[in-house]
Amino acid sequence: MIGRSKKETPAPAPAPEVTPAGKGRPTPTRKEAQARNQRPLVPTDRKVAKAEQRKRRNELYAKQQEAMRTGDERYLPLRDKGPVRRWVRDYVDARFSPSEYFLPLAMASIILLFFASVVPEVAVIGMVVMYVAFAIALAFAIGITLIIKRKLRARFDESEIPRFTGIYAFSRLFQPRFLRAPKPQVKRGERRD
Repeated sequence: MIGRSKKETPAPAPAPEVTPAGKGRPTPTRKEAQARNQRPLVPTDRKVAKAEQRKRRNELYAKQQEAMRTGDERYLPLRDKGPVRRWVRDYVDARFSPSEYFLPLAMASIILLFFASVVPEVAVIGMVVMYVAFAIALAFAIGITLIIKRKLRARFDESEIPRFTGIYAFSRLFQPRFLRAPKPQVKRGERRD
């Protein structure tokens, strides 16, 4: 048939995909399911299990100690985690605090008390110095703690601030800088307000 156009035959419609009914595998019996989920209460080889547990504990402890040096948030103890606690640490560590010198002064005063029977005047001077240093350190720490709490409320939501953050700041103020844990991540005078 010359001159006639061929009718194009439409392409056959794709067959609908047949999905198998169910999950494609037999349901395990109750006995099989219970056997699969059963774990012994006591490991078969206690020495190996104890060694593995000790190894995991030591690895976690090593990571925590490294985090205390570097400030890595992932492995810090729960007490030190979070942006609020980091901000408090940085705020305290960036400032000079007479409170951090109280412990060394108290130790020196206690040593002077050993000589109370030999030189009573020195012991009295040591006690007076210790009480004056304690009063100054306490007043400074309370003042800074109140300032920190006010700045935290301005910077973070009330729900974000963990409980006892003021006590956290207060205790960090009394620790000498080289004994603080986690280690200070800011230099003295490097303020992050």
